[in-house]
Amino acid sequence: MRTRDKRLAVLEMLDAGERGGGHGWVLDDQVPSAEQHGVEPVVGEGLAELADRDTRAELSALTSRPVRWAARLTPYGRDALLYAHTVPLPLSDRAEPAPGEQWVHLRPAQMDAVRRFVALDSDLAIPPADGLAERVRTADFSRPENRWRLCLTRQQITSVAYALYLYRLTCSEAEANRFARDYDVIYQPHPDTGVPTARYVTRGPGTPHAADPRTAQS
Repeated sequence: MRTRDKRLAVLEMLDAGERGGGHGWVLDDQVPSAEQHGVEPVVGEGLAELADRDTRAELSALTSRPVRWAARLTPYGRDALLYAHTVPLPLSDRAEPAPGEQWVHLRPAQMDAVRRFVALDSDLAIPPADGLAERVRTADFSRPENRWRLCLTRQQITSVAYALYLYRLTCSEAEANRFARDYDVIYQPHPDTGVPTARYVTRGPGTPHAADPRTAQS
């Protein structure tokens, strides 16, 4: 059993013993000797405490028998146990997207690429769209989905596509291609000029159209 599993098992045992005892302590007649030794590591971590001589004397008088060992959780142990059994709050949309905005879900590798992009900021010839850095900074991460969630304008989405274009040139093509499938925009060389251009993919009838990256953010 892993250390954290052992720790949790001891905390649960102490918590159950305290609830059943009625006096706030887990006593020696509730815990076999071998398991009493198992409490020592969590005592050493400050998650539980052992009763001193005076406290054991009080417990002996209370129970009308000699109490040679007693333990209980500390506030830190209670917090650790509570934390272990608490399901993370589901991420909620802190605000509905404003007109012209939408929720964008980025894979971790995509988010890493965008973070590198916004870190460069004005050093780039085509800098991040206005407000993108702040949206990246305040993004939510959904563990069940394994996605970062950002509320972006179309201009910011196009800027993300440019970040993934740079990532495509230097690291991997996969993230830009996935983003294009999800959000209908990808940077590619223009077939006539060769200039990297944002191509907005239409689904259904019609053909893709393109925008020069120097004007896509204006």
